Amino acid sequence: MVYITKLNDVKIIINSDLIESIEATPDTTITMTTGKKFIAKETSDEIIDKIVAFKRNFQMNLS
Repeated sequence: MVYITKLNDVKIIINSDLIESIEATPDTTITMTTGKKFIAKETSDEIIDKIVAFKRNFQMNLS
């Protein structure tokens, strides 16, 4: 689960396991496996960094 900021400054949490693709065109568009799309203020690199940090933290808590 990662926080993203929508263009209207609303922060939401998305399930990173359901992300199908992330496009920068020039806004960052996140497409979920459900077909739902979100447009985020963060760059695609920032979102990827958030996903990696979440997954690392999750793995550390399992061990």
